[in-house]
Amino acid sequence: MPDIDIGRLFYLILLVAMVAGWFFMQSRQGLNKTLQQVAVWAMIFIGVAAGYGLWGDISRSGDIPRQSYQAGTGSVTLPRARDGHYYLTATINGTPLRFVVDTGATDMVLTRKDAKTAGLKPDDLKYLGRASTANGEVRTAYVRLAEVELGGVRDTNVPAVVNGGEMRQSLLGMGYLQRWGRIEITNGELILTR
Repeated sequence: MPDIDIGRLFYLILLVAMVAGWFFMQSRQGLNKTLQQVAVWAMIFIGVAAGYGLWGDISRSGDIPRQSYQAGTGSVTLPRARDGHYYLTATINGTPLRFVVDTGATDMVLTRKDAKTAGLKPDDLKYLGRASTANGEVRTAYVRLAEVELGGVRDTNVPAVVNGGEMRQSLLGMGYLQRWGRIEITNGELILTR
């Protein structure tokens, strides 16, 4: 657990010690009453800790709005999610995959898990490339995707990379976005038009 903040841990221990001390000071009310109070406070503490630990998952569960596209127009509309990002689902080699639109990414970048889901073999790839990320430098493997489909628009032989490091979400970078003739952000929506 290298990410432990010693100050917060100390504060938490001090808080628990203070609450426990208060309970034991109130022992004049009887041991049964004190144990009931300890149990209630323990459940409250566990509930708050679980809520805090799971808040990221809870807040993201219904967070990602649905994309829409207009048949025949080659237009895909992506509403902005509460976290400020734009998410979309593209079909890669016949398999729907979720991406975050990242105009700061040069390429379409697949996580190892998504690459495997799309029929690639991430363990057999040669990770000869390098990419600089917010988490430092990672190794990448260059691949060509047989088919990418988004909003009724189908592309073949699409270049992409598979990230050799840990990554939470696949990225749809400029390597793919530049295939769309127009990229517009207006009224909380990202609109891709071809």
